[in-house]
Amino acid sequence: MENVTLEQLLCNIGVHRNLSVPKLVEIAIKRDEGQLTNTGALRVVTGKYTGRSPKDKFIVDEPSISDKIAWGNVNQPFDQEKFDVLYQDVLRYLNDKELFVFDGYVGSEELYRLPIRVINEYAWHSLFAQRLFIRPRKEDVNNHRAKFTVVYAPNFKADPSLHGTKTETFIIVNYEKGIILIGGTEYAGEMKKSIFSVMNTILPEHGVLPMHCSANMGDQGDVAMFFGLSGTGKTTLSADPTRYLIGDDEHGWSESGIFNMEGGCYAKCINLNVENEPQIYDSIRFGAIVENVVTDGDTREPDYDDNTLTENTRTAYPIEHIEGSLTDGLGGHPNIIIFLTADAFGVLPPISKLTKEQAMYHFLSGYTSKLAGTERGVKEPEATFSTCYGAPFLPLYPSVYAKLLGEKVGQYRTKVYLVNTGWTGGPFGEGKRMNLSYTRAMLTAAITGELDNFNVNPDPNFGLLIPEFCPGVPREVLVPRNTWANKDAYDKQAKELVEKFDENFEKLKMFDPNIDDLLQTKQTH
Repeated sequence: MENVTLEQLLCNIGVHRNLSVPKLVEIAIKRDEGQLTNTGALRVVTGKYTGRSPKDKFIVDEPSISDKIAWGNVNQPFDQEKFDVLYQDVLRYLNDKELFVFDGYVGSEELYRLPIRVINEYAWHSLFAQRLFIRPRKEDVNNHRAKFTVVYAPNFKADPSLHGTKTETFIIVNYEKGIILIGGTEYAGEMKKSIFSVMNTILPEHGVLPMHCSANMGDQGDVAMFFGLSGTGKTTLSADPTRYLIGDDEHGWSESGIFNMEGGCYAKCINLNVENEPQIYDSIRFGAIVENVVTDGDTREPDYDDNTLTENTRTAYPIEHIEGSLTDGLGGHPNIIIFLTADAFGVLPPISKLTKEQAMYHFLSGYTSKLAGTERGVKEPEATFSTCYGAPFLPLYPSVYAKLLGEKVGQYRTKVYLVNTGWTGGPFGEGKRMNLSYTRAMLTAAITGELDNFNVNPDPNFGLLIPEFCPGVPREVLVPRNTWANKDAYDKQAKELVEKFDENFEKLKMFDPNIDDLLQTKQTH
């Protein structure tokens, strides 16, 4: 069979380049890819896969990158020759298809901006790329030269015996060729996370810390960053009507300050309501996408409480849909960092201050809970450790990122807090989720510096510094043991969690020996 090149593919008659939002929406509806909701958003369903497929994610093992990658269960190597076979089969499959091309960028700071091209089989996937990535100015389109190209064929199913994949699904990054190959899944989030993984490889070489975090800025130019895995509250808590949103998920920290890698937001919308999350709720209008949200057949009104299709319902929209957002995606050096965790054990304090060493330790630990629907197969919250609050997207060794964090926190005197948005009064199934109004009150006090006015006491289990008082929060809530009816049960649960931290960190040090050079002593106690 004759080979097809990417250049030949893009010269076909049925290739649409950089279409406007209305045109993409029109085509998506005409092709029955989706339908409009009563707010004007495009509603789509992603079929079999409603979350990421981490076990189907690979990196091509080739000389230019082989010695840099932290190979393992997260960063799985893929054979060069197998990639070439699969790549050719995908290009042949797409060769007679109507295709949609988006040319844009990742990275708001021009010095570290990555030009990308996204080639899609679906019009709505192209709309997603335009919503999430940075859109070029009209005068820049003709001069655009992509350094990485995403080739996304959701309806192409891989043959593991022929292509070397594990299943029909594949997300493969080839650094040498500058290609990201995706297929066998319609879940659009694979595009943004694979590009994020590329940035997480490239930026540290320039002394820039890539971060899985959201960020906002106050009237005085003070910047706050929020770290955490999906479902811990990054998007919800950074979308603060009293502050300016910089970005909701992915940022870099350079010598100039922080910058948003994206041009849009990708928020979970299960149980979304206008009272708790007005900015996100109001952003779901024409030009936005809602994924796997159940809608009324007649009125097309979304039911955000309905989890029939998945808990991982999503909405994608450009950042300018958030009133007061900073569309240039730039901010100064952060005044405060918030590590968000959804503690399924109900043990960690709702807010605690960290020393620089504790910040590096908890950054490396990345303790949280996987929430239902974020990944295939996860039906209820599971306690987990995800290095740097984003292990699935970090191709380099954890010590690379932790070292950069420690250096920057020290250099810019950034305050760091650990905030538990998970359970209180007991573990999952017995306690209850932390009251959102309490979390917002604690964050406000921390960000404004009001929390600095109150004494702190070390937690006996973790050594975390717990404030004695916080405006708007009952005193007993601040100390987790006080919220449990059975204090002995709390002590037992806390001891077990400390052991989990210790076990995880020992495994981490075995995987990455350079961590010993960063932290000579155990920092939790």
